[in-house]
Amino acid sequence: MEMTDTASAAKRYSTVAMILHWIIAIAVIVMWRIAEAAEHAPSKEEGMAIMANHKALGIVILVLSLARLGWRIINPPPALSPNLKPWERILAHGTHMLFYVLLLGLPIGGWIGSSFYRMGVDVWSVFTLPALPLPKNEDIGHFIFEAHAAGGTFLLLLVVLHVAGALKHHFVDRDGNIFRMLPF
Repeated sequence: MEMTDTASAAKRYSTVAMILHWIIAIAVIVMWRIAEAAEHAPSKEEGMAIMANHKALGIVILVLSLARLGWRIINPPPALSPNLKPWERILAHGTHMLFYVLLLGLPIGGWIGSSFYRMGVDVWSVFTLPALPLPKNEDIGHFIFEAHAAGGTFLLLLVVLHVAGALKHHFVDRDGNIFRMLPF
């Protein structure tokens, strides 16, 4: 029995990786809802106040994603199941790579976009990232925010693909892969 538990543990992500995964996942969903609320706010001022929470949470996601990436480098994830087809391996690796690109790139892009408006990013009055030393150019800032929104939509589609893959492995393949990232 002990060998099975050890073998099972070797196929699972570490507790730290699981915690970071689920906190980031929840934060991304909250981030999306905040952005939607800001877009549908009754006034521009209320929308900006709501968007301040979006920006702050974005920086938290950036920090958590850097921590997760660092943890992943120091503690490599468990190997993929040998039963995966080559296209599933490519899709799994590509999806994870795109997640990191977006989870790091979107907050940095938001900070850059804000900087073109000469605005820093206040993180709930704990600290403020100052505006980057960029010239004021609201046209470029607007363009970056449009690209940022498109990237956010792509991130949500990637989440759907990720969840669909996990459910496929659980209900169709019945290979237990879903338990690699679950704490039970």
